[in-house]
Amino acid sequence: MGILGIGREQRPHSYTLYCPPLDTSPCIARDFVASALRRLRLDRVADAATLCTSELATNAYLHAPGLGSLLWLDVRPELLRITVYDGSRQEPVVRPDCAEREGGRGLRLVGELADAWGCCPGAPLGVGGAEGKGVWFTIACR
Repeated sequence: MGILGIGREQRPHSYTLYCPPLDTSPCIARDFVASALRRLRLDRVADAATLCTSELATNAYLHAPGLGSLLWLDVRPELLRITVYDGSRQEPVVRPDCAEREGGRGLRLVGELADAWGCCPGAPLGVGGAEGKGVWFTIACR
């Protein structure tokens, strides 16, 4: 038990990770989320959250090159929310399913694994500020 008899996994936690504009950033973002969630004993949601994180971080790397991205992980007892901010104002689009095309299925996968997802304007300074956006998803922890 932690402070005041509240277990570590029951307290709110917030983490941030800057992802430089490198092809390794999606993997680092995924490992960061997996490590944090497993440390908080949220193994039940870790696989879905890491896969969704990887998709959002990959999209930020591919479609908003140059500035890198910022991952924000917010864990509440009832809800996990992950936002990936990048420097592009262009909102993500779910592409129609196409068996011949390689790629383009990431947001569809996020939609299937997460309870909700969306996009909000603005990003922290250094990754686009008012020019950027955040793409987020939520997963219930219970």
